[in-house]
Amino acid sequence: MSTPAIDARTAHAAGVERLLESYRAVPPSASVRLAKHTSNLFRSRAKPNAPGLDTSGLTRVIAVDPEARTADVGGMCTYEDLVAATLPHGLAPLVVPQLKTITLGGAVTGLGIESTSFRNGLPHESVLELDILTGAGELVRASPLEHEDLFRAFPNSYGTLGYAVRLRIELEPVERFVALRHLRYHSLSDLVAAMDRIVATGTLGGERVDYLDGVVFSADESYLCAATQTAATGPVSDYTGRQIYYRSIQHDDGIKNDRLTIADYLWRWDTDWFWCSAAFGAQNPRIRRFWPRTLRRSSFYSRLMRYEQRFHIGDRIERLGHRPPRERVVQDVEVPIERSVDFLDWFLATVPIEPIWLCPLRLRGDVWPLYPIQPQRTYVNVGFWSTVPVGSTDGETNRLIERKVTELHGHKSLYSDSYYSREDFCELYGGETYRSVKQRYDPDSRLLDLYAKAVQRR
Repeated sequence: MSTPAIDARTAHAAGVERLLESYRAVPPSASVRLAKHTSNLFRSRAKPNAPGLDTSGLTRVIAVDPEARTADVGGMCTYEDLVAATLPHGLAPLVVPQLKTITLGGAVTGLGIESTSFRNGLPHESVLELDILTGAGELVRASPLEHEDLFRAFPNSYGTLGYAVRLRIELEPVERFVALRHLRYHSLSDLVAAMDRIVATGTLGGERVDYLDGVVFSADESYLCAATQTAATGPVSDYTGRQIYYRSIQHDDGIKNDRLTIADYLWRWDTDWFWCSAAFGAQNPRIRRFWPRTLRRSSFYSRLMRYEQRFHIGDRIERLGHRPPRERVVQDVEVPIERSVDFLDWFLATVPIEPIWLCPLRLRGDVWPLYPIQPQRTYVNVGFWSTVPVGSTDGETNRLIERKVTELHGHKSLYSDSYYSREDFCELYGGETYRSVKQRYDPDSRLLDLYAKAVQRR
């Protein structure tokens, strides 16, 4: 390893010591939590009753090994920093979630997904080993060979079994550019059938497909976005300024071609937080012209959103217009591909939100007990992020979505509001396995229970 790598290891070791010291400083009667200034969770959280753990020394890329195609990374390192460290070596993580401020530890303990997931699965499947600070205050190395029960249960545990301190992950080679093909469909059935064929063959029209996702604007306007890495130089588009990526997908018929640098492709959704920047006026050309380029990113929009939630600005505006308040519907769900048209038809007829993001997924290996979707089976992640008028009951639309997803044998991510009963939750999210691992690694319940954190803590 180079000298900078040794320096990074030394800094990481010092950061681990500060983390352990901060754990020991938490009163035994208080719950343990991380001290984080940013978050990609979208559920309400109770006010903490103790200072958070010091994670300031866990934000680095510790080392990149180009020959082994691995990286050692601090648990609080963002994907933005991770990608910046790996791309100069012609490498990237196997799955790079869409938002720059998602941390590697967060994507593993809370799941993540992107357009490589049809061939590379989920981020935790590329983890070779990780160091975890458990609820009992022990630093444990978990892998398929050591503490295998914790290694398997950690994904989707959301920090209720422990916190990732260091992770070693696989990397894959990437080219400098990405060639995109946006395919227009007038039928959701046709789109899903084409998606299924691409997932099965890894090709489109005889050409390799490296990245695959899609966008639904309506029942008769939807797109698959199939992309392929390329070393060929040439003009590239730029969606970090006046142009907006998701609008570039739309066209009248057939196929629309585009090209991006690999970095701009990986962060194509971040500039406008998919399409959510519209809620802040950032897509209005007159406003966008003066919106600083450095603030066209998801982290800034999320700060605006938290400010809005804190002061209930949206509800106040609705009252002034004599309209009902809004229910937040910010969710990602996985549905078996053979049931995805059923879900999309139901969603478009029931929930007034569009566009909708689609991302196919196949696990690389075994079942992971806290998110037990089946391996070697194709699912479609359906993402939708907006608000709807409130109903007659708390979380009415979110509850409808949960019931429909369960009916179609799918699963819902837990980063946002959830309303399951404890019995249903345990059945869906590895109840017995979770309780066993929780008892072993957090016997005094210093960390929140998963149900309490995902459902009750509002």
